[in-house]
Amino acid sequence: MGEHVVVIGAGVYGAAVAAALTRRGARVTVVDAGAPAGGTSGATFSWTNANGKEPRSYHDLSVAGMAAHRRLAAEAAGDWYHEHGNLEWAEDETGVAELRAKVAGVLAYGYEACWLRRAEALSLEPGIDPALLPADEIAFFPREGWVEPARLIGHLLASAASGDAEVVHDDAVTGLEVTEGTVGAVLLASGRRLAADAVVNAAGPQAARIAGFAGLTLPMRNTRGVLVYTSPVAVSVSRVVHAPRVHVRPDGAGRLLLHDPEVDGAARVSADGEIDVDRAAVEHVLREGRALYPGIRAATVESVRVGERPIPGDGLPVLGRALRLPNFHFAVSHSGATLSVHAGDLVAAEALGENQDDALAAFRFERL
Repeated sequence: MGEHVVVIGAGVYGAAVAAALTRRGARVTVVDAGAPAGGTSGATFSWTNANGKEPRSYHDLSVAGMAAHRRLAAEAAGDWYHEHGNLEWAEDETGVAELRAKVAGVLAYGYEACWLRRAEALSLEPGIDPALLPADEIAFFPREGWVEPARLIGHLLASAASGDAEVVHDDAVTGLEVTEGTVGAVLLASGRRLAADAVVNAAGPQAARIAGFAGLTLPMRNTRGVLVYTSPVAVSVSRVVHAPRVHVRPDGAGRLLLHDPEVDGAARVSADGEIDVDRAAVEHVLREGRALYPGIRAATVESVRVGERPIPGDGLPVLGRALRLPNFHFAVSHSGATLSVHAGDLVAAEALGENQDDALAAFRFERL
């Protein structure tokens, strides 16, 4: 068997890294403080896109991430991946100007985007209230879409398990053994000590804490996202829709996922760590969803989830080895749903000694 790599985190990044490692012949142990897909990956809008991603290196990485999803879904007949496009429009002059600039920017990069008139948008999403659509300047990004994170993670971990990977859940990492510039072992709350030839930090919102165990300071500016899941509705919603007052996408079995960035701040954390969302804020999101799609007026709130988005200090991904600890690797970013399959493969390759400077130079830990 090859080198033993411990992957910390069983979300989309950790699962993608683990699958790529086992495909390359490594022995892998994935550890998570909770259940696979139980953290941020289980509470995310999971929009796959390269829309407005700057600088160019981030845009290109995202485009490669979207292509990796297409390949994986085609190879595995993966019904977790949905590429039906994304509609977006604005309702004031400032928003329209920003949308024009975004569309012009991605077109300059060779990214697919076009402008639709109201009738064209309604041919794609007939359930939208026409009165809420402008007459024109509705942006459409046809190659964008969304993933079902839990099902994607399930596929990736099953792939890793077929290569004899071990998945350890509900066992938090409590420390790392570091000697002479090398991480030698990962310590778990259960008392287990996992000797490692390499370690991958894919701990999402907890990535800074894990980096701290290695003596590294990872600046993070995590934010929370409030997601509202509806009961099943008899309305055709086929793609991601970014309306000015609410964001909508399908969520399987007739359910819809609703999000309004203005409501994210309504999530409160109690003294004992429990997260609660103001009921009025949830009702506001549902009301805006009903206004956009009148056919869902009978919908109720089935669940509300709050995800903590892992965002490195400058907003860009942190990927690959750490210079001070060459066997300690990062797989941390916002946009994990878009990037995970591709970036996870790059990180896995580097964890096994394949230098990935061409792809990862812009995303090294040392820039922070």
